[in-house]
Amino acid sequence: MNPSLLALGCIALPVLASVLIVATGRTPNLREAVTLAAGALVIGCVLGLYPEVSQGARPDVVLAPLVPGIALRLVVEPLGLLFAMVAGFLWPVTTIYAIGYMRAHHERNQTRFYACFAVSIAAAMGVAFAGNLVTLFVFYEVLTLSTYPLVTHAGTPEARRAGRVYLATLLGTSIAFQLLAIAWTYAYAGTVDFREGGILAGRMPEGVAAVVFCLFAFGAGKAALMPFHRWLPAAMVAPTPVSALLHAVAVVKAGVFTILKVAVYVFGPDLLAASGGGTIIAWVAGATILIGSLVAMSKDNLKARLAYSTISQLSYVVLGAVLASAWGTVGAALHIVMHAFGKITLFFCAGAVLVAAHKTEVSELGGLGRRMPVTMGAFVVASLCIIGLPPLGGAWSKWYLARGAVDAGEWVLLGVLLLSSLLSMGYLLTVPIRAFSRATGEGERGEGAGERGNGEAWEIREAPPACLVAILVTAGGCVALFLYPDPFFALVSQVAGER
Repeated sequence: MNPSLLALGCIALPVLASVLIVATGRTPNLREAVTLAAGALVIGCVLGLYPEVSQGARPDVVLAPLVPGIALRLVVEPLGLLFAMVAGFLWPVTTIYAIGYMRAHHERNQTRFYACFAVSIAAAMGVAFAGNLVTLFVFYEVLTLSTYPLVTHAGTPEARRAGRVYLATLLGTSIAFQLLAIAWTYAYAGTVDFREGGILAGRMPEGVAAVVFCLFAFGAGKAALMPFHRWLPAAMVAPTPVSALLHAVAVVKAGVFTILKVAVYVFGPDLLAASGGGTIIAWVAGATILIGSLVAMSKDNLKARLAYSTISQLSYVVLGAVLASAWGTVGAALHIVMHAFGKITLFFCAGAVLVAAHKTEVSELGGLGRRMPVTMGAFVVASLCIIGLPPLGGAWSKWYLARGAVDAGEWVLLGVLLLSSLLSMGYLLTVPIRAFSRATGEGERGEGAGERGNGEAWEIREAPPACLVAILVTAGGCVALFLYPDPFFALVSQVAGER
């Protein structure tokens, strides 16, 4: 099929699916079948683009002219395809998980959930394939607006407050900072198109470039750079499938992807290094990595702990993007993929614990590993992926990020990366250690299924099968990404070669 049609399909299919989801809302099985079918077709479109893009093609589609010289335009390039592959694959997997979770948890407004989820995937695809800054901005805002109903899904006062923080932070930063940076870029470059090597080199003074890059970085509020990070833990009031969407599939990845794409295709490595803007954001990212890790260690609520872990891990991508080295770019792009699979697995496990055991605090998990061995075993796998230990995919991205820091001569930032991995061990591995330890007051086990000290038998009680299938798929993905990283590396190496 024509690559341009495949690119359009990645956006049009989720939009069409949202309409059909609303139309079939009274028949849950049909509604969810539509969602899964659309997800499968989107995967097919994304995979269909891979051979062309990996061989150097750049499919280009003009959606609509806006003003002379600026149009809503899609261009499929390696970084965008990598992001689209992550979002496209994890959409149906998250849908499978949501079917088990939403039904077992008796969630209301499920039709609205699936419809908004589909629109958010379309927006994420638009961000991935944006051919210029204006197109990126438009789809970035659509992503914010389409995920707002998901954040406020519960309809409680707490959810509505979280929704206000969500909108105020994400719309406020993008309009106040990102839009200004786009206008400033156009004033100097005369274009907003993304180009290999950047469009500002030799056109914008270094001092101005430093300010403009900082505006872009903080304007991408979805990247959760401190101090614009509070929307992320606030949004944890949403159902776990929404948390998975926010942390792994679309929202936060759109933020860090935006910073990475601007660094590569707007500024380029030379201007980024010379201006000092990259250095400023590198230190902000380093601080966010460490502070996020320390706060995560203090959280007893499991989802809150994972939220601050995400804040920390996102800044790995930002740090790699601004190191202005080839290996830093490789590490940043790969970390988008590796973190997505690791973090979505962790949130899937947290939701499974809530559905099956009705527990939300780490301190309550003692002995749970014996009742939910599959869930907690997957939590171990995903934790090791986030920490960056082989044989899990996160080992590759952290290795290349470390190499990028060495190449850039940033030894302090290398120390930040290493220290953060140690802190990640502290706040992640303590969860399964507690879960597989003996519960408080538990006596010796008997034979067979086991027996508590008071004679009460314990048995394996996992989450619904749909949840377990999704957990096993994403946990398996963490291993597969270590063994077979070549498809992603082939894409990223094209961009790194440009640097």
